[in-house]
Amino acid sequence: MLHFKVQCAQFFYVITMSHSSTDDTNTPQGDVLPAPGYAGDISCQTAYRWWQSGQAVLVDVRSSAELAWVGFVPGALCVPWKEWPGMALNPNFDEQLRAAVPPGKKVLMLCRSGVRSIAAAQRAAQLGLQAYNILEGFEGNPDANGQRNRVGGWRFHGLPWQQG
Repeated sequence: MLHFKVQCAQFFYVITMSHSSTDDTNTPQGDVLPAPGYAGDISCQTAYRWWQSGQAVLVDVRSSAELAWVGFVPGALCVPWKEWPGMALNPNFDEQLRAAVPPGKKVLMLCRSGVRSIAAAQRAAQLGLQAYNILEGFEGNPDANGQRNRVGGWRFHGLPWQQG
């Protein structure tokens, strides 16, 4: 059993991770899809492998409210792209991101569905970082009934996460 401490915005969590899955059955294995303005798009599983191997830093760009109410990835660094209420751009994003990513490391951007993380990856690339967007995000896109976590995303693929 592994123990992590994660500080996300104003929230501080002590979390326990005991199980994860890295099944790549339905996603590209290690493929980087080209993307305009940043290093590329990658699957959740590729992101998890790169992060666990120490090649990259995992940055969750969701708001502190989403992290508290929906869930978060243990050990991920939290640098909100936009913040609740009102989803205003984080005026300290550049400074916080630079502080979070050591020189020479890739940065992997995670949001709810892989949309805000595109903007964050583009900004990170403008700051000189090798930035990747994680396809499907934390919750994936909604299914035909408008529900998330059923057709893709970090949680759907059984990767480590915590709620509460």
